[in-house]
Amino acid sequence: MFHKQEESVSNLSKRSILFTSFISGALAGIVCDVTLFPLDTLKTRLQSQHGFFKSGGFKQLYKGVGPVVLGSAPSAAIFFITYEGIKQYSQPYIPDQYHSIIHMVAASSSEVTACLVRVPVEVIKQRKQALLSDTHQLRLRTLYRGYGSTVLRDLPFGVIQMPLWEYFKLYWTRQIQRECTPLEGATCGSASVGISAAITTPLDVAKTRIMLSSTSAEKEEVKISTMLREVYRDHGIKGLFAGFLPRVTGFTIGGFIFFGVYEQAREFCISYFSQ
Repeated sequence: MFHKQEESVSNLSKRSILFTSFISGALAGIVCDVTLFPLDTLKTRLQSQHGFFKSGGFKQLYKGVGPVVLGSAPSAAIFFITYEGIKQYSQPYIPDQYHSIIHMVAASSSEVTACLVRVPVEVIKQRKQALLSDTHQLRLRTLYRGYGSTVLRDLPFGVIQMPLWEYFKLYWTRQIQRECTPLEGATCGSASVGISAAITTPLDVAKTRIMLSSTSAEKEEVKISTMLREVYRDHGIKGLFAGFLPRVTGFTIGGFIFFGVYEQAREFCISYFSQ
């Protein structure tokens, strides 16, 4: 099975591989984000500077799901088409022992491009999750206010997550002497995502507070360093890891769903294009 699938992938054109990544990523993104939306809402409210119960508590857990439905598919698709594109065009020229560096570069580039769609979606979603009533249309500057903090959060997340996922899959493949099944790939993805989510929680807390800040807040007030200092001053280490449990739980389950759907869809697309 291992050699059969490898042969199928090698027979595909680079364009077909990128299209496969685009479709698989889009499907995985929307299934994962919609399924785990209530956990994400609880995490946002736990991290909110307005307080958990003032931000909605356990009520209206699907508030803000609309922007996610519209934005998760293109965001995930852009991520994977960038990631796979860099891998496909660079790995043939790089020795195997340096492929982990390619995975890090690909993950970093993918996060930066995906954030162009992800950030405005996140801003609208989180403000709705926290039940903030914006009486006027959000300006472009406000929609991209959290871009820097999101990139600073997602860059280390991606740099940890994707190489770990690739490493876990490669390790398991060598142990069982065949290609990973979608279920095994999903398990590897779940582990890599859970570890990444745990490590980057303080950056996520800062990003959430920036996105939930007043639309009239000054630039200095919404810097990631300012937010981290403010959270630590008011709540200590505990505050920097607010929402840790729902974040790590949600991301671990989400990683399993996301990579499971991605691997299954990718396998289907590879079989389809190989005919």
